[in-house]
Amino acid sequence: MFQTTTAISKILKVEAFTKGIQGGTSAGKTFGILPIEINYCCTFPNTETSIVSESFPHLKRGAMKDFKKIMKFTGRWVDSHWHKTDSIYTFANGSSMEFFSADNDSKLRGARRDRLYMNEANNIKFSAYTELASRTKQSVTLDWNPTNPFWFHEELLGDDDVEMLVLNYLDNEACPESAKKFILKAKEKAKYSSWWANWYKVYGLGQLGKLDGVVFDNWKQIDKIPQEAELIGYGIDFGFTNDPTTLIACYKWNSKLIWKELIYEKGLTNDQIAKRMKSLGIKKNDFVVADSSEPKSIAEINYYGFYVKGAEKGADSINFGISVLQEHEMLVTSDSVNMIKELRKYSWDKDKTDKRLNKPIDEFNHTIDPMRYVALMKLSKKKSGKRSWGRSRLV
Repeated sequence: MFQTTTAISKILKVEAFTKGIQGGTSAGKTFGILPIEINYCCTFPNTETSIVSESFPHLKRGAMKDFKKIMKFTGRWVDSHWHKTDSIYTFANGSSMEFFSADNDSKLRGARRDRLYMNEANNIKFSAYTELASRTKQSVTLDWNPTNPFWFHEELLGDDDVEMLVLNYLDNEACPESAKKFILKAKEKAKYSSWWANWYKVYGLGQLGKLDGVVFDNWKQIDKIPQEAELIGYGIDFGFTNDPTTLIACYKWNSKLIWKELIYEKGLTNDQIAKRMKSLGIKKNDFVVADSSEPKSIAEINYYGFYVKGAEKGADSINFGISVLQEHEMLVTSDSVNMIKELRKYSWDKDKTDKRLNKPIDEFNHTIDPMRYVALMKLSKKKSGKRSWGRSRLV
C-alpha cells in the first residue's frame, strides 16, 4: 500500500530549479521524489523526464524497481506502456519517463528533457551533472546520503536557483520497523563510539558527515569481466535471518583482481545455496572457500557434489586478509551493487577518544569477509612464499 509521507510534503514545498534532497537511510527520498515525478508526467501531457543513476545495475535495483512498485501500488502500471529494451515508460497522455546510467555518454549528450532526477548523485561525476542539467528545461532533483561533501556542496549550494532539503527516517511514516530499530540501536552506540556517532549523524539524522578511515581505496568499477580473465575461485559467507548469505567470485587479469557478487540474499537454506551454485555453473573442481565456523553448512553443500573448504583463520586473520587484498589493484563489476556499497562503508574502527584502532568495524562486511577468505587461501604468501593463483579457466 502506497503512503503519502511527510517527506513527500516537504519535497513538494521546494521550489528552486535545482533541488538537493539530502537524507539518511529510510528517509523516503526515492519514494518521495518518484511519486512527484510520476504525478507530473500524468498531469502534463507530452513531457519528458529522465531518471539517472551511476550505473544501470544500480538503476535497475534502485530507482527503476521503486518506480514500478509505485506505479503498481497506485494502479497506474500498464505492461504495454513499458519499453524494456530502452527502459522507457510512456504514459497514456504521451508523457514519458526514461531510465539510463550516468556512464552512458550518448544519453548525457543527447536530447533535452523537461525534468531530471539524479539518484545517489554523490556517486555521479560533476561533468555528467553539467551535461544533463544544461539540457533540462524545468526542474533538476538530486538525492544522496551525506557521507561526505561532494560537488553539490562545493559547486552548487548557495546559488539563487538551488535549494537543499534534509530528511531523515522520522519524515518517512512508511519506514519499516526493522530499519527504525537499527537506527535507534546505532543512536545508542553513538554515545560510546565515534564511528557510530558519524554513522548516526549521516544515516540516522541525514546530516553531513565525513568519510574517514575507509579500509579499501584500491578499487575501481568495471563493466564486465574480460574474456581472458582467469578464475581464482569463489568465497561464501553464511547468513540467514539477520544477515545475507553471500557468494563472490574472484578472477585474475593483468595482475589485477576482479571481484563479482553472485549471491546477496537472506533466508537461503543450504540446499538452496547449492542449487544456486549449480545454476551459476560452479563445478566440483572449482576452488570454493567458506566461513569455517559453519562446518555443518559446508558439509550439506558438499553433499550436492561440491568441494567447499573452510577458511583457515587465526588471531590475525582479519587484518592479514585485508593486507593481502590491499596489495592488489582491484576491479569490481558494476552489477556487484552490494559489494560496492560495502567497500564504500567498510572502515577502521575508533575508540571513545576518536583514535583509530587496528581493526575494522564489524559491519558492511558480508561480501568483504568472503573476499578475505579467498585472499587467505589463494593469494597469501604466508605459507609457501609465493602466490597460489590456483586452477584457472576462462570466464
